[in-house]
Amino acid sequence: MRVGLVQLTVNDDPVENLVATRTLVREAAAGGARFVLTPECTNALSSSRDQQRAVFHHEADDPTLAALQAEAAALGIWLLIGSLGLKTHDPDGRFANRSFLIGPDGAVVARYDKMHMFDVTVSETESYRESAGYRPGARAVVGDTSFGRIGMTVCYDVRFPYLYRALAQAGAQILTVPAAFNHLTGAAHWEVLLRARAIETGCFVLAPAQTGFHPERAGKGRRTHGHSLVIAPWGEVLADGGSETGVVYADLDLSQVDAARGRIPSLSHDRGFSGP
Repeated sequence: MRVGLVQLTVNDDPVENLVATRTLVREAAAGGARFVLTPECTNALSSSRDQQRAVFHHEADDPTLAALQAEAAALGIWLLIGSLGLKTHDPDGRFANRSFLIGPDGAVVARYDKMHMFDVTVSETESYRESAGYRPGARAVVGDTSFGRIGMTVCYDVRFPYLYRALAQAGAQILTVPAAFNHLTGAAHWEVLLRARAIETGCFVLAPAQTGFHPERAGKGRRTHGHSLVIAPWGEVLADGGSETGVVYADLDLSQVDAARGRIPSLSHDRGFSGP
């Protein structure tokens, strides 16, 4: 089963970003991908709360979601929209960072709100407080497709291995990790974390990523690491998107999931313990 990971360099304008996203989704489908995945923040990447309020929508009327649902139906593909920034009805006004699994009929099969917020000081000049604008999700999600079970996560979640173990034990064969990973931490940790999650769970890991410099109308912009990755259940890197925008392809054989878990059946070896 062929997958196509779309690697983007979005700005803070969803209208402009949708043009590039649709082009690459169509390219991936033309390249034979039955499952196409886009990165975190597919609609826009912005550090300005005012800009986010101006361009984000509620799920029910989000134009990026509607357009990509229509693309999935027109192309007859499964589509993971890595995440969209969306307005919520929360009293504090915070947004959702929500991932969508779309079926080949265009319907939403599953949705997942990013649980772990990126509240990190990367360097003396670069810090992020994602929780100031986004509220964390509270529910782990496994989505069923015609080819396998998908465990849905987003970006910073990758540093919390218990989530991935729970998804695998709930039947996930493929783990999705769409990301807008920081360029500094990405260079140090991105690949090794994704390979670890694959090895620990015996799952394929599909990680479509944002890449390069992301300009903003109302901010200084930011850089992301790129290198969309496909990792096999035994930990091998099957595909690496490098640092350019485009589509990276890989062919998955889901029998490798059972084979890896048969060799190292650690998902069934949990033990209770006391302490510390």
